[in-house]
Amino acid sequence: MSRVLGVIPARYGATRFPGKPLEKILGKELIVWVIEGAKQSKLLSEVLVATDDQRIAAVAMKAGVRVVMTESALPSGSDRIWAAIKNENCDVVINIQGDEPLITGVLIDRLIEPMLKDTTLEMATLAHPLTSDEELHSMNAVKVVVNQKGEALYFSRYAIPYSRLSAKQAGLGGALKHIGLYAYRKNFLGQFCAAPPAEIEKAESLEQLRALHLGARIKVVTVRENLVGVDTPEDLRKVEGILKATQSQ
Repeated sequence: MSRVLGVIPARYGATRFPGKPLEKILGKELIVWVIEGAKQSKLLSEVLVATDDQRIAAVAMKAGVRVVMTESALPSGSDRIWAAIKNENCDVVINIQGDEPLITGVLIDRLIEPMLKDTTLEMATLAHPLTSDEELHSMNAVKVVVNQKGEALYFSRYAIPYSRLSAKQAGLGGALKHIGLYAYRKNFLGQFCAAPPAEIEKAESLEQLRALHLGARIKVVTVRENLVGVDTPEDLRKVEGILKATQSQ
């Protein structure tokens, strides 16, 4: 059986929202919501937190997971994950974003399944159908176009594929909205982190384009759920409302 590590990268000094992992939602730290969701997975061998901050480490350990301390200056979440697991015995590594409090074990398992079925697959990620013209054209909603095997052809912040028709005429089926959760084959993650950023990656500010530039096959698993990440204090309130509604049902 493959050993699958789920890693939650959590940095204290995020530029847009410093201290975000410790912000509370319904009285519980954001990072704890993510940990509890990840621990529901049936396919993860272990969940650990990779952080640069002792306060985050203390909260994570109290929530029952192992913590690996990493340097603050690491350039990305992927680099933080690689620093945490490069000496670990594992086959597959799951990048569980530390700002996704609505993550569930079911979604994580959906992401892991193709990596277990096809051991030649370098990566997998999630996406869901676009829901509106506004989402298609939003620069904050990353779009992905896939081939007939459900593997990524390209990711973009722009509306893709280009259509001479309006979105209303063409429909929204040409692309999916990407969910930033990744599964990596461990050896490929090392290759990915050692490679310099690709020109297309720098142009779009999307690191998954480096993987495509390197020739990786990225399986895109289509799901119904649309996760709501936390980038701003306003997002915290939005997520809080969703969780309150869920708990009252």
